[in-house]
Amino acid sequence: MNDAVTWGLLGAVLVLLIIATVVVQLLRRGRREIINSEIVESFSGRLRAWWLLFAGLAGAIVLGKTATIVFFGLISFWALREFITLTPTRPSDHRALFWVFVLCTPAQYVLVGYAQYQLFAIIIPVYALLFLHTRIAFSDDPVRFLERTAKIQMGLLICVYCLSYAPALLTTLDLGNDAYNLRLLFFLVFITQLSDALQFAWSQLPSRHVIVPNINPTRTWEGLLGGTASVTLLGAMLWWATPFDSIWIAAGLSLVISLAAFAGGITMSAIKRDRGVKDYGTLVAGHTGVLDRIDSLCFAAPVFFHLTQIYLALHS
Repeated sequence: MNDAVTWGLLGAVLVLLIIATVVVQLLRRGRREIINSEIVESFSGRLRAWWLLFAGLAGAIVLGKTATIVFFGLISFWALREFITLTPTRPSDHRALFWVFVLCTPAQYVLVGYAQYQLFAIIIPVYALLFLHTRIAFSDDPVRFLERTAKIQMGLLICVYCLSYAPALLTTLDLGNDAYNLRLLFFLVFITQLSDALQFAWSQLPSRHVIVPNINPTRTWEGLLGGTASVTLLGAMLWWATPFDSIWIAAGLSLVISLAAFAGGITMSAIKRDRGVKDYGTLVAGHTGVLDRIDSLCFAAPVFFHLTQIYLALHS
């Protein structure tokens, strides 16, 4: 990778992470009656996960397009494993799950790598759906059949199909320069994670109006509106690093990314509340699960991909 702009963007994120880490350490040593220690620890957990995501993504980008696709494929595999573990299955589902992990998931990313949009856009929502339901029916176990198949299909759609649209930005969209595709992927991931952080920060205002208290008591209208407005402004400021020829397009897409990210967080929180757990899993000691950190990206990726695709088609 010899694109100076992309290097500069990665360097800027690295600086932000270092600053955030220093601030968290200072807050930990501060007076607990002034700073809520639970808020500090919650943000610290997010920060550790962001470090891992940044390190993995930066390393993959440096190694090239194939490494980036493999990186997202591994994330999908791990996230799907967490999802399936959280939603208990029956022994009669295990053979179908074998094909989910060893065929459907790799096939999706192989098709993304070869830019086969006509195939990777339908293979999971159409053909995997038909195959999996039929395969589970052949197990001759009708107990909660609809519930079981719906769980598996939802996990495959969210963790694999939707997330695969992020690396598809590198292979499927023709921008005339691979560096532009890299910046597009960077823009999506950066704005999505920044949206999560700013929505969390704005949610700490004293005046708090929780949106869905039974699903996620930390998601407030103040967080949604304040975080979305902030991300929209920051996205507009980064328009020069994108292939978009207008600051308004960059701002509009940042707004959409933020709203889609919020939708992802709320939806996946609803699943966790349904299963009675706090997190999807533990990546390493002190971290939440992979899916806890990429739930917003899973929802934002396909929306951003298709809107960008429409924009490029209108300007071709």
